[in-house]
Amino acid sequence: MDMPVRSFPKITDHDLEQLSRRIGKKIGDTAEPWCYEATRDNIRHYAHGIGDDNPLWCDPAYAANTQHGGIIALPSFLFTTSRIISGYVGGLPGVHAMWSGADWTWHKNVKRNDEISTEAYLKELIPHETRFAGRAIQQIYHVDFFNQEGDKVAEADSWCFRTERDHAREQGTKYKEARSRAPRRYTEEELQEAYKLYAQEEIRGSVPRYWEDVKVGDELQTLFKGPMTVTGFIAYAQGWGGLYIRANKLAWQLIDAHPGVGIKNRFGIPDVPERVHWEEDFALEVGAPGAYDYGPERNSWLTHQLTNWMGDDGFLRRSNCKVRRHNPEGDMLFIKGKVSRKFEENGRKLVEIEQEGRNQDGELSVVGTGVVELPSKD
Repeated sequence: MDMPVRSFPKITDHDLEQLSRRIGKKIGDTAEPWCYEATRDNIRHYAHGIGDDNPLWCDPAYAANTQHGGIIALPSFLFTTSRIISGYVGGLPGVHAMWSGADWTWHKNVKRNDEISTEAYLKELIPHETRFAGRAIQQIYHVDFFNQEGDKVAEADSWCFRTERDHAREQGTKYKEARSRAPRRYTEEELQEAYKLYAQEEIRGSVPRYWEDVKVGDELQTLFKGPMTVTGFIAYAQGWGGLYIRANKLAWQLIDAHPGVGIKNRFGIPDVPERVHWEEDFALEVGAPGAYDYGPERNSWLTHQLTNWMGDDGFLRRSNCKVRRHNPEGDMLFIKGKVSRKFEENGRKLVEIEQEGRNQDGELSVVGTGVVELPSKD
């Protein structure tokens, strides 16, 4: 039975005015994070959620023999410690939020069993016109991350685009062609060719990559992700926690406190907008090309490529990620990177890397930039 076409809330000038009053004000009580502590299991679950089997994050015996003396958290683990950095936006109830990018700076490694606390505020609201959904608002938050000693380990801006679901479904042009195509079916030969990238994936590990040996123009090994499946999206949610994934009484408490979060499913039961990641019909209803991956997941894939390349003795200083399109179920993603600059700053030997990810049809999915600190032979 076909679902009736429904109307979703609009972006109103009144609601925007109310939201703009929050700019610069520290956020108090908010949804508790998925992880307060960087335990061995929490780190491993997140690493495995993005398909990263680097032993520095997952193997205590291996990590004990590195300069770190034990397990450390992969840089993107911090997504688990703040709902706000992950896209838990306030204001504009019932208006769709799509996590679309982040700009990270890391100051210190997060070590095993570190306790992480955060401070956050709404930084900026920027109006846009988009092919996906017409009028949209870019909602930018800033988050600072601290360990139990009070040291700032990282800081980041992240942003969501708030879009009108009705417009995206009825008039958005970005995915018109994608939605009209028949589901992609891969041949066994196509799959095996892609899987070679998994078999050949290099984790630099204990072999130092020295700054002096790197040249501008050097290409990083292509990092493969996919083929995208709902199972894979759920695997990420297991490590990251999701924004709204709750069961039974806790699900009711969430929707009772925030009615705009509850959108009725085909049974008439209020359910969360996050189900665009595993429920194709609802994803199509909000204008997406199908159930699709998570934005923070995509950002984490970019940093995965960088940490594979830099080795145990490197340190990821900065990462910028901008999502360009959804990766729906069935897509493959090929992430390429190239050294664009070598420089020194405050005594650090740094390398800048430009990144981009394209799907199996060559469509641009994500762009990014990383800055890696490398050891020196001096």
